Amino acid sequence: MKPEISFEFFPPQTAEGAEKLRATRRQLAQLKPAFFSCTFGAGGSTRDRTLETVLEIQAEGLPAAPHLSCIGSTRENIRAVLERYQAAGIRRIVALRGDLPSGMADPGEFRYANELVAFIRAETGDWFHIEVAAYPEYHPQAKSPRDDLLNFKRKVDAGADSAITQYFYNADAYAHFVDAAQALGIAVPIVPGIMPIASFSKIARFSDACGTEIPRWMRKKFESFGDDAASVRSFGLDVVTALCERLLANGAPGLHFYTLNQAGLTSTICQRLGL
Repeated sequence: MKPEISFEFFPPQTAEGAEKLRATRRQLAQLKPAFFSCTFGAGGSTRDRTLETVLEIQAEGLPAAPHLSCIGSTRENIRAVLERYQAAGIRRIVALRGDLPSGMADPGEFRYANELVAFIRAETGDWFHIEVAAYPEYHPQAKSPRDDLLNFKRKVDAGADSAITQYFYNADAYAHFVDAAQALGIAVPIVPGIMPIASFSKIARFSDACGTEIPRWMRKKFESFGDDAASVRSFGLDVVTALCERLLANGAPGLHFYTLNQAGLTSTICQRLGL
């Protein structure tokens, strides 16, 4: 059976960005993904653009999965968004806590993602397939690995169908996390999140912010390329393809690509994997 792949976008901020994203989507649609997901800004700042992007994807006959973050939101707000999505025929949602926007003190009526998952289930029954986030290297704000796993379990117990992980470059971290989750009785598929590498400096910044480890051997090699973009790209493709091969060989249920709205690297990796 072919592993399920999916692709993540962020909502474009300009008309030009929207046009570029359409081209990216056309290219990636040829790989027949299970769905395209679209992120949601801090405190829902990009909410309208997320809605527009998702409705456009859905109108093209492609399955869309909007991210829905609950921090800073009310039940009323979330209910209205769910109704819009149901009316548009959307059947999948990525339910997240999200980040509190800077300067905002009130988390709103939902404090944690498990509360959002429970609310979606209570409001809409089994209409949505609900994805949640998982953190193989643990959430940067988690008190301890055990705490983070229990938090993940709460989301699954509240009604999540499957999980997508934060991206990582250490396959052992994912394997350990899946084992630990299964030991707690968590049975939902845990799909690894994959971040292709176009610019090492950008990935290093992202990774510092979200707690993803870039193994020393990788970091050193990338640093040695300096401004040689072709070498960075070529080594990045090799490393990420090898990671995906290892994950799939060890039974990962699929791959979720963080595309950063670009098709090139993701397409190449999928072609190399024969997906």
